[in-house]
Order: sequence, then structure tokens, then C-alpha cells
Amino acid sequence: MVGKGAKGMLNGAVPSEATKKDQNLKRGNWGNQIEFVLTSVGYAVGLGNVWRFPYLCYRNGGGAFMFPYFIMLIFCGIPLFFMELSFGQFASQGCLGVWRISPMFKGVGYGMMVVSTYIGIYYNVVICIAFYYFFSSMTHVLPWAYCNNPWNTPDCTGVLDASNLTNGSRPATLPSNLSHLLNHSLQRTSPSEEYWRRYVLKLSDDIGNFGEVRMPLLGCLGVSWVVVFLCLIRGVKSSGKVVYFTATFPYVVLTILFVRGVTLEGAFTGIMYYLTPQWDKILEAKVWGDAASQIFYSLGCAWGGLITMASYNKFHNNCYRDSIIISITNCATSVYAGFVIFSILGFMANHLGVDVSRVADHGPGLAFVAYPEALTLLPISPLWSLLFFFMLILLGLGTQFCLLETLVTAIVDEVGNEWILKKKTYVTLGVAVAGFLLGIPLTSQAGIYWLLLMDNYAASFSLVVISCIMCVSIMYIYGKRPSFRPPMSQPLACPCHPAGPLSPPLSRASELLPGHPDDAGVPTAPLLPDLLALCLSSYHLSPGSGPPWSPPESSSLQASPGAECAPPPAPTATGSPEAW
Repeated sequence: MVGKGAKGMLNGAVPSEATKKDQNLKRGNWGNQIEFVLTSVGYAVGLGNVWRFPYLCYRNGGGAFMFPYFIMLIFCGIPLFFMELSFGQFASQGCLGVWRISPMFKGVGYGMMVVSTYIGIYYNVVICIAFYYFFSSMTHVLPWAYCNNPWNTPDCTGVLDASNLTNGSRPATLPSNLSHLLNHSLQRTSPSEEYWRRYVLKLSDDIGNFGEVRMPLLGCLGVSWVVVFLCLIRGVKSSGKVVYFTATFPYVVLTILFVRGVTLEGAFTGIMYYLTPQWDKILEAKVWGDAASQIFYSLGCAWGGLITMASYNKFHNNCYRDSIIISITNCATSVYAGFVIFSILGFMANHLGVDVSRVADHGPGLAFVAYPEALTLLPISPLWSLLFFFMLILLGLGTQFCLLETLVTAIVDEVGNEWILKKKTYVTLGVAVAGFLLGIPLTSQAGIYWLLLMDNYAASFSLVVISCIMCVSIMYIYGKRPSFRPPMSQPLACPCHPAGPLSPPLSRASELLPGHPDDAGVPTAPLLPDLLALCLSSYHLSPGSGPPWSPPESSSLQASPGAECAPPPAPTATGSPEAW
């Protein structure tokens, strides 16, 4: 029995261990805790922080949107973020396997997989467009800097003077007669917008008119999927090393663009539009709905990725600390990126003579219209363009890594046999190939319409619905009634049953209660940790259907209906395997 108890401790570090080791031999763990934090930051901080949050701000009243946004962060975002991390870390299962706690709610796990599939398909298309701009920047003069290209129209108005066409590395004198020209036409557009619509996308006039597949975008889509696959070829072992760069470098480029943006003429107007609240918008239900959707979209709640990433943690990791750090970092990045975006929008509006809200398109077009226009004003603009779009690629890849890993982990954990564990690389390859094939229609001339349609309906209010059902199932179905249990094929055991000893994880669950330190000696916080630890310590899974630490069949016990379970005893001071 001692040996079996010691085997149960292998999921995570215990207080008597000198160092943490990767002891979950079947699934593996993160190399260290920094890898998990950086991966989660890269997962949460993505392309939406650049093109989705600023757009929602200027559509919903500028600074007035901040109020519902932070209300939703405090009362919805952080608690749900922490609950998902705790849930995945305790069970060490993906978004499907964790629902063995309540099999009738397994559809929530499938819903998470569907959401991650939708997002993964169109998200990589946005990354492939960033690749396209990255390759297009490898030139002496940026192709969207001037209005003398074959795809430009007479309505095009650039911020650079054509006399400096021979020197692409120096900003030109801004034209002084733009306001006069605007009197002759109300449809003036920037060269970056025409490059985006008329050259990169060759945008069709209707969502049903697919036209041709844009072969340059298709090639870039293949490149993006190959990069994602290679970074995940060894699961979290390989992706955990990549995030040291992908999660940190974007902040360097954002800071450079912020410094440059605030020095431009008209930047103050854009920033004031960003910060000045239009309080009448607060009374609109749509503003609150957009704030909630953005919190769920940005933090990654209900995608299944948080559960998946946390499932590779050590059992005693302080996930409460991690959830606070990651959530605040993500939302601060969104606000910071908004300053960069609106400083450029203010500059463009000043020279086009229009309101700030009219200078750029919504959605991904914001990142591929406003930013490229700003890059033409920087010295050695092709170099800065390369850096910026490389940053967009890294932001997208950080999220895409977790989306693909979520689907792969769910499939592998659901099958659960030794064969698929050894063939996990082939599962990753199969999911990547399927994602590439499903993304081909989005590279057509009508692809951007479908991309925005998927973005608006697959990753908006559906996340709120999934999260609500998940909260009810965990706290009121699984945790509220001690007598509840799933079918007899998956019996649950009562930790206080007198007929047998406690299984190691159930005793260790008491260490999640307030006052008990984690591995780093940091006491876990009260509130939600108390509730979750009590819920998850009420039952454990039967042999063959649960995590690697499930007790042997000889000690499997079922809780009698209506039985009340006393809190499990606290672990011994030593915490050593011999204590069992």
C-alpha cells in the first residue's frame, strides 16, 4: 500500500522534494512554471488585443467602454479564469476528460472543442495575412506608401509626397491641400486601405461571390500551419521553449510604435477620442454585451485552452497567483495597444479631414490598414514593417499553439490508450492538415466576409453561454449535492469512507484550502479556492476512468446515496510517500 501511495504522488511535487521533476510520465509537465505563465500570456494576448479591442472601443463610445470592460474583468473574467486553471490543474485532463466529474455535461467540453476549432481555422488565416505583409515588406519602398500603383483609384490620398519616391526611408513633406481635395470627393481613401482591399484581398462585392482563391494567401496559410505544427511537434515540451521569445518580443515593438505614434500630428485627438467617455453608450445593452464578449474572447475563457494548459501543471502549483498575473497582463496589453492604435487613427483623421471613427475599417482591417499607414512615416520604414508584422505573427502563433494543443490533448485524453499516447505527433499532424484544408475557402476573394462571420458568432456570446453552463455544472450539480454521482460505469468514491484509505490526491486537495502553502511557500487565497477544493475533494474517479493517480481496484469505493462526507484529514508534516 505504501508503494501504491507513493505512485499516486507522482503527479506533482511534494513539500519534502528538493526539486520539482517531470514525473507525470504519461502526459508530461511543463519544464518550469515560467513556461506555463508565458504560454498562458501568449494564449491570452493575441491578435484580438491589437485589432478587436480598439475597434470595440471606438464603436462603443471610446473611453466609456472601459467601465463595462473592467467591471466584466473583475466579476466575470478573473473568477472564471481561475476556475478553469484550478479545474484543469486538479484533474490533469483536457477539456473533454475533465467532464468525468459529471458525464451528462460532457457536451460543454465538446462545445469548447467546437469553439476552438472555429477560432483555430480563421485565426491562422489572419496569421497568414500577416505573413503576406511580412514578405511584402522585403522591399526598398513599401507597396502601400503611395497612390501611384496599378490598383489605386483616383480617390486615393497618401500622407507622403510623391517627390520622395526615390527615397523610401525618409518621411516626405505632408501635403497641405488635402482639405481642399476632400471638397471634391467624400470617398477619399488611404493607399494602405486600397492595398488591403484591392490588392491583398481583391475583395468581391458579395459574401456569396467567392471568386478565385488568392494563391499568395494560400501559400502563406500553408507556411503558418507548418510553423504551428513544428512548434508543437513535441507538445508542451517544444512549445514551452518557443514562448520565451513569442510572448515577450511583441511588447518591444509595441513600445517603439507607441513612442513614434504619440509624436505624430493629430495623435492627441485620437487618444482623446479613445479616453473621452460617451456616457450615453453605457445605457446600451450592446455595449455591455461587447464588453463581456471581449473579456471571454481575450482571456480565452470557455475555449478549453486554459483547462488544457493547466492540466500540464504540477498539482500544487499556485494557480491563483498565475491567474491574477495573466489576467491583468492581458487586459493591460489591450489598453496599451489601444493607445498605439488611436494615436495613429488620430494622425490619419487629421490629414484626411474626417472623424476618427471613419478612418479605418473594422476587424482585421484595422491592423492591416491603420498600422501599415503609420509604418510608412517611420525612418527606414521597410525595416519597421518587417518588425511589426513579425510581431503580429508572434502574437497570433502564441494563441494558435494553445488552440491546436487543446484539440490534440482532448482527442488523446479521450482515447487514452498507450497507442495514441505514442502517436500524439501524428494526431497533431492530422489536426493541422484538417485545419489547413478548412481554411482554404477563407483565402478566396470573399474569404474575409466569412472570417468576420465566424469571428462574430463563433467566439462572442457563445463563450458566455458555455461559461455559464460550466459554472452551474461544477458548483451546483457536481459540488452542491454530495449524493449526486454519474452512472455506475464511473462510480465515485467518498474520501471519508471507513472501508479503505484515502487516495493521495484527495488528501492533497486539502492543501488548496486557505492557510496551506503551495510548493513555493505562498499560501493559497480564500474565496473560490475554498469552494473548488471542497467540491473536487468530495469525490474521486474510479480506476481506469480517471487520472494516473486513481486508487487501485481493491480500494475503489462508492459513496452511498445521501452520505455526508467530512473534510479529508490534513497531510502529515513530512508529506513523504511513507505517510500513506
